[in-house]
Amino acid sequence: MTSEITTLGKLISLQRGYDLPETRRRPGTVPVVGSAGITGYHDTAKAKGPGVTVGRSGASFGKITFIREDYWPHNAALFVTDFKDNEPLFIRYLLESLDFSSLNSGSAQQSLNRNYVYGVSVRKYDLPVQRRIAGILSAYDELIESNQRRIKILEEMARSLYREWFVHFRFPGHDKVKMVPSLLGPIPQGWEVTAIQQFGEVITGKTPSKANPDFYGQDVPFVKTPDMHGNMFILETGDRLSMAGAESQANKTIPAGSICVSCIGTIGVVSLTTEDCQTNQQINSVILAREEAREFLFIQLQDLKQKLENLGSTGATMGNVNKGKFESIEILAPPDDLLERYHRLVEPTFSVTLNLSRRIQNLRCTRDLLLPRLLSGQVLVTC
Repeated sequence: MTSEITTLGKLISLQRGYDLPETRRRPGTVPVVGSAGITGYHDTAKAKGPGVTVGRSGASFGKITFIREDYWPHNAALFVTDFKDNEPLFIRYLLESLDFSSLNSGSAQQSLNRNYVYGVSVRKYDLPVQRRIAGILSAYDELIESNQRRIKILEEMARSLYREWFVHFRFPGHDKVKMVPSLLGPIPQGWEVTAIQQFGEVITGKTPSKANPDFYGQDVPFVKTPDMHGNMFILETGDRLSMAGAESQANKTIPAGSICVSCIGTIGVVSLTTEDCQTNQQINSVILAREEAREFLFIQLQDLKQKLENLGSTGATMGNVNKGKFESIEILAPPDDLLERYHRLVEPTFSVTLNLSRRIQNLRCTRDLLLPRLLSGQVLVTC
């Protein structure tokens, strides 16, 4: 396996993407790729696939996106205009291995300039080796994507049954139950409209003092909204508390199986805890009084996103749904026997989803450990 040290500018050419406001987008199937990945679709492509983009500003600074089809690279990203006979998938992984934080050309807001990137030293491999490295890493990504597709199917199965029973009221025996008026409109007789707090105790999180470094460590997960994005189950957190930190606010601990809802800033993100943890003050959590209500309440809280956003909109820069507002929100409460029946049917799909999520976590961990070793030559590959 031969390799040499060169600069990134000798492997690829980069260019800033093209502006495309929402008002100018037309219905189509061409992905519009911004700093954080696909942001929408258009009817015209500006670049041929396969392609690679790099987020050039803001929160997605340095994020790499690989796209197989023709696409529109947005001006929030840099995109590769010339792979110079290198394997595009290898270039994707090569860029993922770089630390772009040292290449910031902005001040208050991070910004990536291609001229800063071109001089970065990288290891170049012959094309067969590039393809072999890309093949090893993409095998992990394909397994991750396969598990993600399975999770989506399972989520839709649970949500479809929820809609059938609790939105359209076509639950078993519905034809024998008459509809009666309620604050939420007509509902089946025997059902109730009740506050969220009737399903369990609501806990608003809190951040231990940053002035005390002993409060932070590796003992107790400390959940923030970014840990919840795109995750039905919270398996990893960016921060963790020490036992001393958690014990300094022991009344903020929430057990496994609780439902977390973001209520400040990005409002309406909903996830389930998988172990004892604490959250910051942007999250309200429901510690359920009865586990049979978990799956029903989880989906119902997801469906409250628009209502939560409206409640939190006060004209201020950042929306805020405080504990009092949150726990007083009125929602539908079906009879206990129907909740139990739904739980028995849907809990196995939630359980499989959790197992698949843990499998994805392990695959990502292995991939992320392997990536820099393959690209640096620490792990040798044969073709």
